[in-house]
Amino acid sequence: MLYLIDASVYVFRAYYSMPPDMTDVDGNAAHATFGFARFLCDLLERAKPQFIAVAFDESVMTSFRNRIYPAYKANRDPAPEDLKLQFACCREFCRLLGVREFGSPEYEADDIIGTLATRARTLGVRTTIVTRDKDLAQIIRAGDVFWDYASNTRYRYDEIEERFGVQPERIPDYLALTGDSVDNIKGVPGVGPKTAGPLLKEFASLEELYDNLDSVAALPIRGARTLAAKLTQHRDAAFLARRLTEIACNVPLDVQHTELTRGAIDTVGLETFCDKRKFGPMLRRQAGRLSSP
Repeated sequence: MLYLIDASVYVFRAYYSMPPDMTDVDGNAAHATFGFARFLCDLLERAKPQFIAVAFDESVMTSFRNRIYPAYKANRDPAPEDLKLQFACCREFCRLLGVREFGSPEYEADDIIGTLATRARTLGVRTTIVTRDKDLAQIIRAGDVFWDYASNTRYRYDEIEERFGVQPERIPDYLALTGDSVDNIKGVPGVGPKTAGPLLKEFASLEELYDNLDSVAALPIRGARTLAAKLTQHRDAAFLARRLTEIACNVPLDVQHTELTRGAIDTVGLETFCDKRKFGPMLRRQAGRLSSP
């Protein structure tokens, strides 16, 4: 089993939940780093993964999606400067624990995770995706696990539809219709989950839906008579939304699956890292209990 960690979810969670007065010896904020470090140590203790990788976002406003659609994620505020610094610290902490970490100015963490999962699948290796981001559910296949770590809830392939409304493979089509306000993706106005779900049960793909708009009016869906007109009017928006929400699984990563094995912990470097950030004995003891599987 390969564990793939969506780091940003847990770094942001720590940034907004940990006491902000935690600082390093230079007075820089260290609370998000501490929270993420606790999370990663806890995960390694609980799961004891042999294969693991952590994906970070570097490309919030510079990914290939921004070239396709400049307004992509434009509704988000820039990350605070003290958080940017801590992202770099979190990546360093991964390396000190012998965990491979990845980031790209061109691709998002989701794309990195999708690529590593797809490569592993070709080798017969299943994955556990550690995140709470619904977008990543689209790469789950039979034998994989979607692990919402914060709530300690796991979803397998056949449980994704009940949780997110459609099968994993259909999530890009679903978001093409509903849009995704979090990422500033429009979709088809007036089409929400209660409409998109039934439509995708009736039609095998977004293409099939648009090839059969004449039959939409007869479907037992609220507002079906006007739905075809909405879909027609916003066809380009729907296909753009799918292009934006579909995870790219072809990121050019120069790494082999065997290189995702947990390496040895740099105990000296880890001690120096903790000293600089004034981390107390609890985290140090937790990290000290870890050993390569």
